[in-house]
Amino acid sequence: MRKVTPPQQSQTPLHDIIESAVDLARICLRMDVAFITEFKDGRRIFRHIAADGTLPVQPGHADPLAESYCQYIIDGAIPSIVDDSHIYPILKRLGCTEAMQIRAHLGVPIWLSDGSVFGTFCCYSRSPSSTLRAVDVDGMARFASLIASMLEQRVLSERAMEQATARLSEVIDRRTLGIAYQPIVALADGAILGYEALSRFPATPAKGPAEWFEDAHKVEKGTQLELLAIELALSGLARLPPQAYLSLNVSPQSILSGSLAACLATAPLERLALEVTEHVPVEEYAAIAASLDGLRRAGLRLAIDDAGSGYASFRHILQLRPDIIKLDQSLIREIDLDPGRRALASALTAFARDTGCDVVAEGVETEAELNALRGLGIKAGQGYLFGRPAPLG
Repeated sequence: MRKVTPPQQSQTPLHDIIESAVDLARICLRMDVAFITEFKDGRRIFRHIAADGTLPVQPGHADPLAESYCQYIIDGAIPSIVDDSHIYPILKRLGCTEAMQIRAHLGVPIWLSDGSVFGTFCCYSRSPSSTLRAVDVDGMARFASLIASMLEQRVLSERAMEQATARLSEVIDRRTLGIAYQPIVALADGAILGYEALSRFPATPAKGPAEWFEDAHKVEKGTQLELLAIELALSGLARLPPQAYLSLNVSPQSILSGSLAACLATAPLERLALEVTEHVPVEEYAAIAASLDGLRRAGLRLAIDDAGSGYASFRHILQLRPDIIKLDQSLIREIDLDPGRRALASALTAFARDTGCDVVAEGVETEAELNALRGLGIKAGQGYLFGRPAPLG
């Protein structure tokens, strides 16, 4: 009786297609068992299995990769076709040869497009066979290529997540995150009003801070990373001018985590501003406001970052009623040349004035932009024109 991997609720149509391909290969080659393995952390994991009779192992079973037919195929220690395992001393002494009753065996690697090996596609008979030919290897290789194309997106995505988790764990555990401080100045005379703390990451891989934080939230390390950045930034507060405030970036997820208040417990809240950084709609506005209420009443100011860059930032402004609105650099760039940008900046400035908010223009790079912002009545700004982000000297 033919048996395949037992169905489970979580399995997908793709899983069923691969199961069918595995069983079809087994039937075409007149073998008793066919299976797909995945190589992971020095082990081979049986992912898909089809058998004529009882399954030799259950899906998810794992054993050491080093002493397996699969590794020997990759290493070239045995050929793709084994007519009878008993004539190969290297195979006869393997425990799985006896335990799984392997005599004739055919196996090929499953290669992904990046050149890495996913695992192997193998089938075997419980009796010796003299009928396997090179054309059968070619057929198995074609099946393996088809299976690789079906698995590739999921596998590479999982590997990327695992690599991101490892990178982020190292940064968090070793506290190798760097902090750069960019001045926020009065546009009238360039006097320092405050600094924004910006995170800086190891050079490898070459990703910007936004991508590091995005990866961190994908692997559920976003709050850990943000709180570490806040902690390290606060360690430099005493070295800033006493009249200057420090602006710290935080996501709604970290605000709602319940850990933010403890991180700020000993900080002088009247010298701090929290910049909410989020570019998608947020539904938990009431919960965010409640989480920040005690901190704001104790002197903490709330800023909405990247205003003018999209619909989400406008919702944040209306729902959270910030103390500071930061105009996105995409709105400020060449504002002196663009009436549309000036009109939107003017409207946001008027809104801020009517609601008691301060406005900070981000990304100011030219004197012409500075003059245009002064003309709109904007009082504060930051950007390369006033100073690049840098560690404290």
